Amino acid sequence: MEKWLCWGSLGISGTLFLFFLMDMLLGFPFGGMGWMVNGIGIAACGLVGYLAWESFQEIR
Repeated sequence: MEKWLCWGSLGISGTLFLFFLMDMLLGFPFGGMGWMVNGIGIAACGLVGYLAWESFQEIR
C-alpha cells in the first residue's frame, strides 16, 4: 500500500470509530442504532485501523 492510502484508511477508521462511540454514548449522529451494531462498528474500525498501522510500519 502507498503511504497516503495507509494514512487515509487510518484517518477514516478513526473518524468512524469516534462516530460509533458517540452514537453508543449520546445517541448522535446515527440516532442510537443499538449496542450490537455500534459494537460491531467499533470492532471493525479498530481492525481496519490496526491493519492500516501495520501496513504503514511495513512500508517504512
